[in-house]
Amino acid sequence: MNRATLTSLTACLLSAALSGPVHAEEGFDPARFVADKCSSCHDSSVYTRSNRRVNSLPALQRQVRMCDANVGTRLFDDDLHTLVNHLNDQYYHFK
Repeated sequence: MNRATLTSLTACLLSAALSGPVHAEEGFDPARFVADKCSSCHDSSVYTRSNRRVNSLPALQRQVRMCDANVGTRLFDDDLHTLVNHLNDQYYHFK
């Protein structure tokens, strides 16, 4: 990993960690979450590129959980489910 990538990833993780957890009772908005949290690390091409690593709904669920853990957002299970459904509806279209 080159230094610029490492610096960007560190800044992204630090930013997410300092913002604290997103709680279900605050009214979780998956589109806003993607814009605020996910887009700080990557753009939407990660969802649409031809060589994407997510090729099924279970793989998408695992990836979202991994990102949540790596970034430290600590989403509730209901919010994770809502986020997976949003990403699937917007980009992946798995059955």
